Amino acid sequence: MNVTDVLAALESIAPLRYAAEWDNVGLLIGSPKWPATHLLLTIDLTERVLEEAIEHEVDMIVAYHPPIFRPIAAVTDASPTQRIALEAAAHRIAVYSPHTALDAAPGGVNDWLTRGVGDGDVRALEAQSELPESENHKVVTFCPADAVDELRKALAAVGAGQIGAYQLCSFEMEGTGTFLGGVGSNPTIGRRGVLERVPETRLEMVCPGPALGLVVLTLREFHPYEEPPIEIHRLEPRPERHIGMGRRVVLDRPCGLDQLVERLKHHLDVPQLRVAIGRDAPEQYQTIGLCAGAGGSLAPTAVTERCELYLTGEMRHHDVLAAQAAGCTIILAGHTNTERGYLPHLAERVSAETDGVRLTISRRDADPLRAM
Repeated sequence: MNVTDVLAALESIAPLRYAAEWDNVGLLIGSPKWPATHLLLTIDLTERVLEEAIEHEVDMIVAYHPPIFRPIAAVTDASPTQRIALEAAAHRIAVYSPHTALDAAPGGVNDWLTRGVGDGDVRALEAQSELPESENHKVVTFCPADAVDELRKALAAVGAGQIGAYQLCSFEMEGTGTFLGGVGSNPTIGRRGVLERVPETRLEMVCPGPALGLVVLTLREFHPYEEPPIEIHRLEPRPERHIGMGRRVVLDRPCGLDQLVERLKHHLDVPQLRVAIGRDAPEQYQTIGLCAGAGGSLAPTAVTERCELYLTGEMRHHDVLAAQAAGCTIILAGHTNTERGYLPHLAERVSAETDGVRLTISRRDADPLRAM
């Protein structure tokens, strides 16, 4: 097992295309060719955690937060970030970060966080748009009804008409086509110089961009017309309910604030939470927004989506006041407290996707803040 194999497993769990544009995710240190038989999972890759990895002969670290976030101009021992990069490379320890890709992915950090508030209908608070490559274009043509079957099969053979696990997918609609053959034309149906009206079938099939050239060439070859009509439409990505930043939960059973707080303290394994009760707050809460980590940027979306309560790790003071004034109760659990409890679940998922890889959760990774 090498780093490439682990990368494939990690990206099947949290595809990097789900990450926020500003994020620095993926393989940050090391070579895909390096061996990867012992993985260490951590939220933050600190120098203490790196020492732990070296002591336990780890050869790959999965650090939820990217240890290299901003560009560095040199790799020396002048700063903790540089020392971590230098030492990890010196010991041939690869470092990978999924960060916001794992937040947005189905079954990721935010979905785990929803378990702390209770059962209910869950969707992304800010849905991400997705479109499989096989469906990013649509090819449309018009032909006689007796030519449709052969044309559909020919186009499918070169890549058109695949939607998920289904092939030969198409749409047909009957109509009337008109044409007037000019000088030099040789109409398959009708006569040159006469406006013809013929029954035709509209045939539509999705098509991946890389296959467009061959699909159009095949369409021209198999279409019975001398000049086949061809339309190519680029399709827009569609919002996916379960992919994106944050989550919105509509509880099956509304519950009071005290009960919600106790559930969350148990789920997050924390002794206390910080709460700002919203103006005109309800006695029973049903619609809850949440975002792991620093979720202040999503608080306005939670308010717009009529969330009565918003849970996150940390927010700026004035953002809390704004949400509170808008009638949304805020719960702050501490940045990494909303993330660290997911690591055992990540370990299980990585184990299921790899063969013979040993997984260890860091014992030195901890919330840097403590109540005194």
